[in-house]
Amino acid sequence: MSPARAAAYLLGGMLLAAWLASAAAVVRAPAVLAPRRSPEAVQLDAVALHVQSQASRLRQRLAVAPVPQAPVRNPFTFVEAPVPAAVSRRPAPAAPIVVEQPAPEPELVLLGVAEQGSTRTAMIASGDELLMATEGQTVVGRYRVGKVGADLIELVDLVTGATRRLNLRSPGSLP
Repeated sequence: MSPARAAAYLLGGMLLAAWLASAAAVVRAPAVLAPRRSPEAVQLDAVALHVQSQASRLRQRLAVAPVPQAPVRNPFTFVEAPVPAAVSRRPAPAAPIVVEQPAPEPELVLLGVAEQGSTRTAMIASGDELLMATEGQTVVGRYRVGKVGADLIELVDLVTGATRRLNLRSPGSLP
């Protein structure tokens, strides 16, 4: 390749790069077209303008409205009324203190435990009644059966949360 041809290629490449750079720097402003407004938008603008005018009217009326007066009496402040000198104050008799007695625990006796598979059923005597219960059931409306063992049952008191244990009695000690 001759030096003249190489210079021509180089000059042509430089002209092409300058032309591309000048084209990239030109920014054309887009033609601004006025957007067409839908009838709903026009109606919404009219409603907004009406609300704004009503709000300004309300502000003007509130500016000339009378200011509320401070209350004469405060219901949250307690002041003792003055006592006339002729009346003496005697202390009021003390109210009797009422101590609520807890309900007595029902008479429960564990008579036996039956086992079928992995489920144990406790047989409990409550007065003249015979109750049969498994874990999770409620007994006498006051206890929930917590655990049934081979010779022991745990009852959780629903009122106090205390645990009551009933042991299996020997046959000679039963009434």
